[in-house]
This record gives sequence, structure tokens and C-alpha cells, in this order.
Amino acid sequence: MIPVVKPTEAPAVLNKQGKAKTRAMQTAFARAPERYLKGEEGFTFESSVYGHASVKEALIRAQHGKCFLCESKVTHIAFGDVEHFRPKAGYRQKEGQELQRPGYYWLAYEWSNLFFVCQLCNQKYKKNYFPLGNQKRRALSHDDAVEKERPLFINPAEEDPRKLISFRREIPYALKNSRRAKVTIKLLGLDRPELNEVRLDRYRLLKALFNLAKLNLPESAEARQFLDDAVKSDAEFSSMARAAIKAKFNVAP
Repeated sequence: MIPVVKPTEAPAVLNKQGKAKTRAMQTAFARAPERYLKGEEGFTFESSVYGHASVKEALIRAQHGKCFLCESKVTHIAFGDVEHFRPKAGYRQKEGQELQRPGYYWLAYEWSNLFFVCQLCNQKYKKNYFPLGNQKRRALSHDDAVEKERPLFINPAEEDPRKLISFRREIPYALKNSRRAKVTIKLLGLDRPELNEVRLDRYRLLKALFNLAKLNLPESAEARQFLDDAVKSDAEFSSMARAAIKAKFNVAP
């Protein structure tokens, strides 16, 4: 994960259609809050609004075409999804828990709550999970303040994930034994074997180029340029590359 810097201005469809739909849901909730809190009533959401092409394109640009969770380049092999950081329809605190309703319906069309994500991270791992450090602080409706929550998932639009998660070779780990980093890695599948395998290929390439860059050869300059580019935000797995280069590859092969 790397920091995500979105444009300050939300896409027009969210400001127009999104806000109107949010107001309608808030009005409906106010008429029968008990029914919504008990899960007897629910909301419907328009993916054509929060997942509108203008929203998706803006997120893809802001995230350099990468999944905001695993940092894989997405657009050359898949469509990708527009995902909600705080789940819109319902949430789960932990694995095996029944879906709790309502979700964060008032944030369904909120620009700050949307990210571009690969389908695997979204549909197999994140799904409706949104664990908190203290469940008593969970916002259950638009009348509650999400600012009082203590999410365990790292929000890359609000903080630098690289201060909490680093890498030993291709394997992510929690810096300073951070609970939030551990939960983020585990529940979001950031250390899944298939992802580690692809990152390992990248790591081995970077290590070979690092060793080449130290030699006084014609190819050394090109190797150094590749390493410089590998740690930039638009590079695939740049957080891993940054950790490896910072450690100067002083890890047993």
C-alpha cells in the first residue's frame, strides 16, 4: 500500500446525483430508524453513480492504475472495481460474523470513501469487513460521527501505510508490531501466496539490477534508472521496492 492523493474536487456525478440519493436515504432512515437498525429495512445503491466512468477514471489516475490495497497494476488485465472503504450495505467486524446492518449508507457516494481496487482484493478478501478497535464507537447512522471510530484497516488517503507496513523481501509485515498493520495484512490478503509469488519475481529483478548498478559497467546507469523508477508511486509494488532498496537487499536470498 502507498499513500493515495485524490483530487480535492469530487467528480460531478457524486456532487449531483450522489448527494441527492444520500439525502433520500437519510430521510428514509429518519422515518423508521428502528427498522433499519434491526435490519428489517435496507437501502439500494446505484453502482452507476458511485462506479460511474468519471469516478473510476479519476481514481485510476490518482492511484496510477494500481489497486489501492495490493499495488498490482490492474487496468492492463482487468476492469477493476470501485470499492467503499467503509462498506455501504453492511459490515463485519471479524471473520465468520453475520453481516451487520445497516452499513455506512450515507457514505455510499462520498468521494473520500471510494477507491479503485482489483477484483480479487475486493471480492475475495475485503468484502464487507470493517473492523474497529472499539466497536462501541461504531457509527450506525448518518447521525453518528465516524470521526470517533478507530478503524483497524489502514486508510491510504489519510495516512502513509509505509509507516505501518514494510517488507522482508516479498513478505509484508507489521512495523513496531502494529495491530492495525497485522489486521490489514491478514484480512485483506496482502500476504496471500499468489501475490507473494509475483512480488518475489519483482524483488529478484530489483536485486539483480541493484548488484549491476554497483558495478562500473555501461549497463549500470540504466540499472540505476530502473531502481529510481521502481520506488516511484506509479510503479507496481513500489512500497516493497522502497523497503528492499532502503535495506540494500541485506536479506538472505
